[in-house]
Amino acid sequence: MKFRTARFSLMTVAAAVALVTTPAWAQIKMGFNVPLTGFAAADGKSALDGAKLAVEQANAKGGVAGQKIELVIYDDQGVAKEAVPSATKMVEKDQVVVAVSGSYSGSTRAAASIFQNAKIPYVVAYAIHPDITLAGDYMFRVSSMGEVQGRGGAKLVQNLGKKRTVLVTVKNDFGQALAAGFKDAAPKLGINIVNEYEYAMPDRQFGALVSKVKSDNPEVIYASGYFFNAGPLVSQLRAAGITVPIIGQEGYDSDKFIEIAGPASEGTLITTSLDRDSSEPATRAFLADYRKAYNAGADMVAASSYTATMVAIDGLMKTGGKGGAALRDAIAAGNYSTPIGKLAFNDLHEVKKDIQVQIVKDKAFRRHSVISDAVLLAPPTKAK
Repeated sequence: MKFRTARFSLMTVAAAVALVTTPAWAQIKMGFNVPLTGFAAADGKSALDGAKLAVEQANAKGGVAGQKIELVIYDDQGVAKEAVPSATKMVEKDQVVVAVSGSYSGSTRAAASIFQNAKIPYVVAYAIHPDITLAGDYMFRVSSMGEVQGRGGAKLVQNLGKKRTVLVTVKNDFGQALAAGFKDAAPKLGINIVNEYEYAMPDRQFGALVSKVKSDNPEVIYASGYFFNAGPLVSQLRAAGITVPIIGQEGYDSDKFIEIAGPASEGTLITTSLDRDSSEPATRAFLADYRKAYNAGADMVAASSYTATMVAIDGLMKTGGKGGAALRDAIAAGNYSTPIGKLAFNDLHEVKKDIQVQIVKDKAFRRHSVISDAVLLAPPTKAK
């Protein structure tokens, strides 16, 4: 009798210890590299807010197979030299099942081969360089790649009835990919590129460049950049009396561009992924949920990072939390209704989607038009 009592007591203590030390939920780790400090910190905050919202919503609905999703966050500062050790730690130390990039092309491209070699699916939110998906079959991109967006910009020039164009290109992966696409499409669409000028990421004073653009007398300007350099660029172009349409891209897609450029931002056109005036349920729900969570309007970076995270979560739901080839195949086979449109991946894991055109009107981004051209906007495939 004493033996049975002692045995029962030990079992009771063991059970009590287990209740104290074992978490109520097991966790599935999802890596997330994002620029939280440095030149791209504002975009990094938007990206992280979008990803956290997606994870919080999924966990509130029960997580994945009874497990919570844990977002493992690393600050890559938007540069390759920080992205490589961050990705290595996610693989070796944190043992993430899947990873999402909420960062720029340079850092994302550097991290891609690390995740590919580890056979960990890597879902890219808004980095546009073509080499990312060429790293291998564990790579996915939810935004249109740079060359596709550049071709969309050329189509917008044609839609505006313009021909004489000056290109202003930021000297990095982002700008070069956009310019390559624009220059590929321009002759097919009857567009004459009068001149192309380049500037460096740190540049904020554009006096000499602006003088050259003004002397070229273009009908339209296609200028790549991010809100922090596009804001001063647009402001200085307008201050010089240049009144022709200025076309930017996703890098402009932030309220901070409007804040920096001020009244000069009015009328600026951008090709992007997010339509603030969309009637699609997925977009309307995201915009409302984001504003409720953060008391702010969402930008393209937040919407794309939310989308990339949800795509990764959808794959995990299908595999019951398993990674590797099973997760890769589940993501590849999915069809997704997202805040940035209806998505499906081709054999190179690129998406085919319309390009949204927004215009700054009364200090806010509003719908201008939609570029929908199945041939012009077709992403590359493995065969091409």
